[in-house]
Amino acid sequence: MSVNVNKIVIVGGGSAGWMSASTLKSCFPEKEIVVIESPNVPTVGVGESTIGGINNWCNLVGIKDKDFMKFTDASYKLSIQFTNFYKKDSGSFHYPFGPSNSTGHAAGRNDWYFKKFLHPETPLSDYAECMYPQMALVTENKLDTNINLPGFVFERDTAYHFDATKFGVWLRDNFCKPRGVIHKQTEVTNAVLNEDGIQKLILSNGEEITADLFIDCTGFKSLLLAGYMQEPFNSYEEMLPNNSAWATRIPYTDKKEQLNSWTDCEAINNGWVWNIPLWSRIGTGYVYSDKYVTDADALEEFKDHLKSKELYRDDLEYKNIKMRVGIHNRLWVKNVCAIGLSAGFIEPLESSGLFTVHEFLLKLVRTLYRGSVSQWDKEAFTSACVLQFREFSEFVALHYALSHRDDTPYWRAVGQRTYAPKNIDHTFTAQNIVGFNNAVNSKFKLFNFGLDNEGGGFNCIASGMNYFPTDPYTIVSYGYPSNRDWKQYFKTTTDNINAKKSEWKELVKNTPSMYDFLEKNVYSD
Repeated sequence: MSVNVNKIVIVGGGSAGWMSASTLKSCFPEKEIVVIESPNVPTVGVGESTIGGINNWCNLVGIKDKDFMKFTDASYKLSIQFTNFYKKDSGSFHYPFGPSNSTGHAAGRNDWYFKKFLHPETPLSDYAECMYPQMALVTENKLDTNINLPGFVFERDTAYHFDATKFGVWLRDNFCKPRGVIHKQTEVTNAVLNEDGIQKLILSNGEEITADLFIDCTGFKSLLLAGYMQEPFNSYEEMLPNNSAWATRIPYTDKKEQLNSWTDCEAINNGWVWNIPLWSRIGTGYVYSDKYVTDADALEEFKDHLKSKELYRDDLEYKNIKMRVGIHNRLWVKNVCAIGLSAGFIEPLESSGLFTVHEFLLKLVRTLYRGSVSQWDKEAFTSACVLQFREFSEFVALHYALSHRDDTPYWRAVGQRTYAPKNIDHTFTAQNIVGFNNAVNSKFKLFNFGLDNEGGGFNCIASGMNYFPTDPYTIVSYGYPSNRDWKQYFKTTTDNINAKKSEWKELVKNTPSMYDFLEKNVYSD
C-alpha cells in the first residue's frame, strides 16, 4: 500500500537536518516540515570540506555561494592535495575539480604516460598539471570568476571550505524558518511504535508528535533508524581502516600564505591529517585507527605533526571523534528514513561527509515527487543510495590499496589487506584505446582515458601513486605505433602537453590570489 507524505518530521539539526529541511521545503513548499533539534546535543561538525556536487544542491534549493559564505567563514576550494600517500616522503599530488583537457592529444589522457615513460624523472604531480587547466590556478593559489582557461567553469568547478555547524545555522535562520519550517528546540525521549513504524514521538517538553515520514538526522547515534527501528548496520572496517579522529582549530599566522585553494590530506604514522583553510582559521584533524594507536598516543602524534608544520599552540582545544564507518542495511524502514551520519558514513578522506547528505536528499525528493510512497519506492531509494555509497567507499579505499607505504605496522597492514573480490572489484578487462591493451576497470570505468569526463578522480589518484593504465613494455610488445620509433613519435605528444601547461600558466598570470579574491568579493563589507 502506498502512503501520502504530507507531514515530515526531521529529528536532529546540524548540517544534515537543516539541509534536509531546506531541500524538502524548496521542492515541496506545501508540505509541513518540522525540525526537532535538541538544545543539549552538540553537532559533530568541526569544519567541512565539500566537493563539486554541493553546487548542484545549491542550485536545487535556490541559494548562491555569496549568500552563505561570509556567515560560514567560507573559502573556495579547487582541489584536494594528497601528501605522502604513495610512500613516506614521496611528496604531493592533486585531484582538481573540473574536466581534463586532451586537445591535440594523440591518445587522450594517455599522452601524459608517454611523457612519463620518455622522461622517468617527471614527478607524479605533473599528471594533474598537464591534464587539468585549472591546476594553473591551484599551483599559483589564484582565483577569479572570469578566467579564460579551457573548460573551466567557476560555478561548477569550485567547491567550499566552511564551518558546517554555521552552515546549518544559516540554513535554519535564513532559509528554513522564513519559509515556514517549524523549529522545535526539545529532545525526543521515547517513541510509540506500531506496524507502520513510529506512531508518535514523545518529546521532553511533554508534546507528542506524529508524521507521515520521520527523517533521522541524529548523527552516529541514529536514534530512529538504529534505535527505535533496530535496523542492522553494515561495517566497512574491512575496507576502510580508520575509525577515530582528533580535531582542532588553529588561528592563522600568515593568512595570505596559508589560505590555500585546496584541502590538504597528509599521510602520517597511523592515518592522515586534514588541513582545511577557512577564512578566519584553519580546521585540522588526524584521522586514524585505534587498532594501531591509542587515542592518547594519537593525540601526541597529531601535536608532533602540528609542531613540524609550525602550527602548534599550547592553547589549542582538541575534540575526539569516534566514527561509525559503514551503512545500514536499509535506509528507509516503514515510515523512517535516514540522512547523513545516521544513515552511514565514509571516513573523511575525499570530503564525503556532506556529499552523501546532498546526494541522498536528491534521491529522496525524486522518490517523493511521485506523490505517494510504496514499499518499492523505499527499497529503490535504499538501493540507489547504498550503491552510490558503496562505489564512493571503494574509491576512498583505493587511496589506501594503491599505497606502497610500509614504514609502520598500520601502513604494512594496509598493504596486506585483501581488497577483492569481497571488498573492491579490481578485475580488469582489456579495452583497445590507442592500439595497445589499456586496463579498464569494468566497474568504475576508472581508466576510460579516451573520454575527458570519464573516470571520476581515480585517474588522478592512481597516477599520483605511480599506478598507470599501461607501461612502455606493453607499448613495445604491441608494436605501437607500427613501423615507427615510439619514443620519437611520443616526443610530439610530450611537447604538446608541455606547451599547454605553459600556456595555462600564462593565462592566469594576472589573476588575483585566493586571499585577495576572497577579501574583495566576499569579505570586503
